[in-house]
Amino acid sequence: MNSLPSSEPPAPKASASRSRGFDLSSIGHAVILAALAALAIALSQWQAEPWNWVAPGRGRLWTAATLLAAYAGFVISVAVSRARSARAQALPQLAQDQRGDWLVAFASQTGFAEQLARRSCDALRDAGLRADLAMLGSLDARQLGHYSRVLFVVSTTGEGDAPDSAAAFVRRVMGGGAALAGLGYGVLALGDRDYNEYCAFGHRLDHWLRHAGAQPLFDLVEVDNGEAGALRHWQHHLGLLAGRTDLPDWSAPAYTPWRLRERRVSNPGSAGAPAFHIELVPADAALLQWDAGDIAEIGPRNGADDVALWLAAAAADGGTHVRRDEADLTLAELLARSHLPDPSALRGQSAQAIAATLAPLPHREYSIASIAAEGSLRLLVRQMRRDDGSLGVGSGWLSEYAPLDSSIDLRIRSNASFHVPGDARPMILIGNGTGLAGLRALLKTRIAAGHHRNWLLFGERNAACDLHYRDELEAWLAQGSIERADYAFSRDGRSRVYVQQLLREHVDEVRAWIGAGASVYVCGSLEGMAPGVEAALVEAVGVDALETMAAEGRYRRDVY
Repeated sequence: MNSLPSSEPPAPKASASRSRGFDLSSIGHAVILAALAALAIALSQWQAEPWNWVAPGRGRLWTAATLLAAYAGFVISVAVSRARSARAQALPQLAQDQRGDWLVAFASQTGFAEQLARRSCDALRDAGLRADLAMLGSLDARQLGHYSRVLFVVSTTGEGDAPDSAAAFVRRVMGGGAALAGLGYGVLALGDRDYNEYCAFGHRLDHWLRHAGAQPLFDLVEVDNGEAGALRHWQHHLGLLAGRTDLPDWSAPAYTPWRLRERRVSNPGSAGAPAFHIELVPADAALLQWDAGDIAEIGPRNGADDVALWLAAAAADGGTHVRRDEADLTLAELLARSHLPDPSALRGQSAQAIAATLAPLPHREYSIASIAAEGSLRLLVRQMRRDDGSLGVGSGWLSEYAPLDSSIDLRIRSNASFHVPGDARPMILIGNGTGLAGLRALLKTRIAAGHHRNWLLFGERNAACDLHYRDELEAWLAQGSIERADYAFSRDGRSRVYVQQLLREHVDEVRAWIGAGASVYVCGSLEGMAPGVEAALVEAVGVDALETMAAEGRYRRDVY
């Protein structure tokens, strides 16, 4: 299997060498020493006169001895440092009866998956969670079942195979059945689209876990050749699961400036939190390029009032220019883009010293509600509040703090797993809340292509306030651009009705549409709606049929 190409991106040399059964650096040193010895022997053949020993003298002997001792000390210090590093990197062996809350398991061929697993585990621990780290090949089903949540970081090698280190797990564990009901899991699948079996082992692992009764915490995340946007998406899920959405990005998106052209409340009078229609336009019209289903990564900022209060508490001048990441900007501008630390700890320090301590705010992700042909990028953003009543970083910036016509940092991330099919097959679109944004873009694309076999099932609180894009949806339905629409408004009746119940009420029609080749797209909340919809679909067509649909690209989700 080692002779087969690996679709996992290459890792730095140190990590790669640790994952093999030998030390490349030691072999390199031996080769160099052998070459020097051969050179010495060759040069000795040029000696024409007989060898004549001359005593070097006491001073030269002491100098040579000192240099030899220094070199020996250097070699020993390097050996000790490497030994300490190896001990620090070594994985503790999990006991058969060891139990915990979180486990991060990895299967790596070149070392890249191990690196990402270690960073993921560190992120959980930094959030105050108890997390263990283990190589997948060292585990069995019983050990997995002792944890409430497990994150898998796995690569694919060869023609869709598991890495060598996971071969035992595939044979001993995945080759048989397992009972993992109650286990929540997530999979980060590393691969390379240049290979036919892209991320194949990650998908095999995901299917096995589902059949074992485990519940996905979010949809499998595919990473094409280490693509930074996909890794930020994985980290976004980590932050949500850990309850720490302030974790810094592993790699900052390359933002471009967009102008905030319009902002209005989409659900005035709603009993729930306000949802805002946001409209953005780029400085360069050439940036109006994306596909329905893609994601907008927003670079949020703190409100101007919060920055002013912080500067006053720290007795700092916000107008002072500082250097950060080769950029020249004012301290106030940098604070707007950064986590605001305790001002009392930095009181009296220089502006540059304060700048050196600041950590950037992480990005926020939103489903794009429009298509590029509409000439603007539209979002549907629910205003979120923390436990102390303050606004969330992303929704607060977009819905309140950013002035109209101000610049918004934005990057579009392709989300190929949620793009519409190119043919006229029927589509069932299911969602709730602000998930209607992603579904609207899909419908716009379908209608523009002349594909009208569309069935929308949508859930919200109240019909009077919470049917976003009401006029547009009603017009599409009247024109026949949508074949049917069914709504579940949970607060309008005596008993609460949710969108997954609509699927059960219309199960015969669901089976008929799927039997006719329909694709099912789900967009909205991960908690409650997404697992409820999946359970209803399993009841309708069975788990095997649903997995086949997923493998064929006929069952797709964008849930958060």
